[in-house]
Amino acid sequence: MSTATADGAATPGRASSSPPANRPSASKRKSLMGTRPWLAAVFLLPALVLLGALVVYPIAYSVYRSFFDASGNGFVGLDNYQEMFSDDATKTAIKNNVIWLILAPTVSTALGLIFAVLTERIRWATAFKLVVFMPMAISMLAAGIIFRLVYEQDPDKGVANAMWVSVHDSVSESPPFPGAHPRPTAGLTEAPNGSFTTKDAVRAGTPAALPLVAAKRGDISGAQDAKAAKAEPGKVTGTVWFDFTRGGGGERGTIDKGEKAMADLKVEAVKNGKVVAKTTTAADGTYTLPAKAEGAQLRLPSWNFSEPYNGVDWLGPSLVTPAIIGAYVWIWAGFAMVLIAAGLAGVPRELMEAARMDGANEWQVFRRITVPMLAPVLSVVVVTLMINVMKIFDLVYIIAPGPSQDDANVLALQLFQSSFGTDVNQGLGSAIAVLLLLLVLPVMFINIRRIRRESRR
Repeated sequence: MSTATADGAATPGRASSSPPANRPSASKRKSLMGTRPWLAAVFLLPALVLLGALVVYPIAYSVYRSFFDASGNGFVGLDNYQEMFSDDATKTAIKNNVIWLILAPTVSTALGLIFAVLTERIRWATAFKLVVFMPMAISMLAAGIIFRLVYEQDPDKGVANAMWVSVHDSVSESPPFPGAHPRPTAGLTEAPNGSFTTKDAVRAGTPAALPLVAAKRGDISGAQDAKAAKAEPGKVTGTVWFDFTRGGGGERGTIDKGEKAMADLKVEAVKNGKVVAKTTTAADGTYTLPAKAEGAQLRLPSWNFSEPYNGVDWLGPSLVTPAIIGAYVWIWAGFAMVLIAAGLAGVPRELMEAARMDGANEWQVFRRITVPMLAPVLSVVVVTLMINVMKIFDLVYIIAPGPSQDDANVLALQLFQSSFGTDVNQGLGSAIAVLLLLLVLPVMFINIRRIRRESRR
């Protein structure tokens, strides 16, 4: 061993007892938390105060308040919880929450996965992701208003029914004159199913006029002027027209000048309850039936006058919950896509290429490699959406109309209605809040365990 002399030379035999100049002492190496815990407490105190005031105290008070009656003065024990589970509205809310919990996270995550995988193969992936993620920038209130309009029953207002009716009308005929019917003195009787039949049998060579009224102006405007049918030997002919002269005047049962033809109506010849012949009126309102219609009664089927197809009642009792879930998926599928795309960027491409070289097709690569490698990310997305879904309130409150709101009810909405609605009972509302907390806690614990497990890796 050697020691250093004053002039810097090394002297053998003696070891230096002083630490190097650039190495901190043991006291300086102590952490700030070890030497000054009060300083850490000062920084944490504002956050702890806010946490206690905004989270801990409301939870504790809700549990306490759930054991009291509506006035808050009488202790009722577990009566609020018993009432909660015996109330039909709360049962519906629990059932709907289960439906939400199963469908919304699953569909959102599945769509996010599909979008993330498919956008890897397109050139405009960034633009597509931006469009899909854009609904996340819209508030739930605004999204609810948007989808309330989308689901409007009137096809002229609601986008969903406009598309649905367009598809329906492209594959099936629409009734030509909804609401039209003959005059009481026109010699036609109405059947219970809405069809109209002539009282007398028709004869070949004698035109049978069938005057109608009450047609809508939009269905008549643009129609040709009605034309009296000509008699044809061995055939039954006639005219169906709108027996109304604009401005008044004219003679009932007679084709007056300017009266409009009713085209595309179905006309049937009926003998002994059986249809022996049928035809459709021409653009001028005339029709022609073959000789076998001789002696038959003419019938105008109810289809001619039935209301047109008006689409699906999206916000009716049976479809309101799936419809609102569709709005939720529209918002949150972009969130799922972005997280899954970030995870997909970290998947080793060598594994996929090796699988393809071994003969695996794209579906096998996706199912055996992509999905298992993305399992941690998928679990994060699903758990996050499950927690979010348990608290869903605003979409249901805004989209569901009054008559269907009970059928779309969820726990958060029932909590609001019980605490601040018509029959205010904050004891019952607090019990529902405690139930909602208990339902969310297991999902939160699963998420915490997953985070701890990943932090140990």
